[in-house]
Amino acid sequence: MTTETTKVVSITEAARINNVTRQAIYVAIKQKKLKATKDATRWTIHLDDLDEYRKNKYSRTKSMFGGELLFDNHKGFYSVGQAAKLLNVPAQKIYYATRVGLLKASRKGAAWVIHTDDLKGYQDNYLNRRHQVV
Repeated sequence: MTTETTKVVSITEAARINNVTRQAIYVAIKQKKLKATKDATRWTIHLDDLDEYRKNKYSRTKSMFGGELLFDNHKGFYSVGQAAKLLNVPAQKIYYATRVGLLKASRKGAAWVIHTDDLKGYQDNYLNRRHQVV
């Protein structure tokens, strides 16, 4: 329960605020990524600590490789998920296209990175062509 004077929330409320599961909050506490205190029966999380956790939370969009941002959209580099959203297709279709050679992608660490020029070529040569054949 949130109170104005103490500004603390339970795991359930923290999960709702962060739009994640209770388990995700619990794991963050156990990994010492989120500060929390435990009284006799429950964990309490200060809202300032929850805000700090949210700011520092891992995000693939902030992933680095070799000192550079992996998915730097300003430079035209996208993840498979981002590419799928841009082309309005399932991510599995993008993975398949890279595997069979229809879409060029490069591996940086554990991630596949796709350049916007390659996305445009895939869209023009494969996706748009498929709709034109009647």
